[in-house]
Amino acid sequence: MNAPVQIESNKKAELLAKTVQHVDITAYDARPVIDAMRGMSFSSRDTARAADILNMALSEKGCSTWLTLAGSTSAGGCMHVYRDMVKFGMIDAVVATGASIVDMDFFEALGFKHYQAGGPVDDNELRELYIDRIYDTYIDEQELQTCDHTIKEIADSLEPRPYSSREFIFEMGKWLAAGHAKKPGSLIQTAFEEGVPIFCPAFTDSSAGFGLVKHQVERMKAGKPYLTIDAIADFRELTDIKIKAGTTALFMVGGGVPKNFAQDTVVCAEILGIEADMHKYAVQITVADVRDGACSSSTLKEASSWGKVSTTYEQMVFAEATTVVPLIASDAYWRGAWKGREKPRFAELFAAKRG
Repeated sequence: MNAPVQIESNKKAELLAKTVQHVDITAYDARPVIDAMRGMSFSSRDTARAADILNMALSEKGCSTWLTLAGSTSAGGCMHVYRDMVKFGMIDAVVATGASIVDMDFFEALGFKHYQAGGPVDDNELRELYIDRIYDTYIDEQELQTCDHTIKEIADSLEPRPYSSREFIFEMGKWLAAGHAKKPGSLIQTAFEEGVPIFCPAFTDSSAGFGLVKHQVERMKAGKPYLTIDAIADFRELTDIKIKAGTTALFMVGGGVPKNFAQDTVVCAEILGIEADMHKYAVQITVADVRDGACSSSTLKEASSWGKVSTTYEQMVFAEATTVVPLIASDAYWRGAWKGREKPRFAELFAAKRG
């Protein structure tokens, strides 16, 4: 009776044997590669110009840099890139998908791993083994469900009222920093410690959504009030940061909701009767095709027609992000413009609201 279970257990262990290794931008100096790319053409020259624009933004006194994340590059090995960009003061605010923050970063903070696929496998077999697949990367579904339940436990411990995603993620970082992190130095915990707010405008489209649904259902059954996520507050709070920041730069990995959300703060400020400058610097790394007019594939020049992004210092890089983000970030780290920056600690704008 136990043999099939043991066979499945062995098969699962075999498939989850090789962990994804996150690249360390401090371990190598990408400046010579970026310098060489500057003399090339095609995506190489675009990548070099993107690196130059990021360094210009970091060098400009008073310019605030924002990171937007969509897709699965955190699971694919770039997780520590984003963490270190926050740690070293290259990033002042983060706008991301819920999956990037919860299913990937918080998931690993709980001590779990992402795994490299060794070759083609039947996805039906993966389902039977409770292994989730992202292209050539595996996640243990049972561990992911632990992540769901942990989110519920955090929600259960908080005052039952509306929270922006920024505010709830702050509480997640606080929880990790209080000694619950199995893997220290996650993006969430580092952002909490550095005063960098993280926004997930589609927060419930992630492991957090399952945990929060369970939180609400159990509270409703018990006749108790429950926590909610206020997406409007997200928009208002990020717009407050844009107004406070003045000059801003966007470093965008992928597109989607995070990209549009960050860009739309300029328009939102205008609707409020407050003049806000277009984002002065903008880099987007994407494989989205502009020809279909969908999938958030609009170029930065197109965004200029909406009054969101200036076209003076903008660069589209059409490349798979894990191939170029580590180069651009390492180049910025070693050129060192971040060393002279004052961290604005925008999360402190909302400290009074926390009481």
